[in-house]
Amino acid sequence: MDRSGRIAIGRLAKHTGTNIETIRYYERVGLWPAPARSAGGYRLYGTAHLKRLNFIRRARTLGFSIGEVRTLLRLADERKRPCAEVRVVAEAHLADVRTKIADLKVMERVLRETVARCADGTGSHCLLIDALYRDEKPDRQVSAPRSLSGARGLR
Repeated sequence: MDRSGRIAIGRLAKHTGTNIETIRYYERVGLWPAPARSAGGYRLYGTAHLKRLNFIRRARTLGFSIGEVRTLLRLADERKRPCAEVRVVAEAHLADVRTKIADLKVMERVLRETVARCADGTGSHCLLIDALYRDEKPDRQVSAPRSLSGARGLR
């Protein structure tokens, strides 16, 4: 830190384990105010930036989107910190996480079954390769052809 208690972006990046471009991106998308500049035009970050960056990094590690992080920061900045509103954001995110976990469990099952069918590796016809070549429109649901998933469709 310099005499004013500010550090340059490189030191902030090293201190927090955050990529410099990520730090600049957070500034561009408005997750924090632009830092002061040195006489040479370098960004100089203070303690408030460090705290806010740690908040953002922890929220992103938990899978919160940039929009959700923005909302959480707005709520954190409010004097009364309305816990009920934070809870709404967290509950919605928790529901998304649970959906992703369910989707991943289905994908795991299908891949496990496919790998078991391909275990001997002697055939020239591969169900997994065929499934990947299928021309299906991507959507929110995970799907596999009947030959991969049996009679059950993946959801």
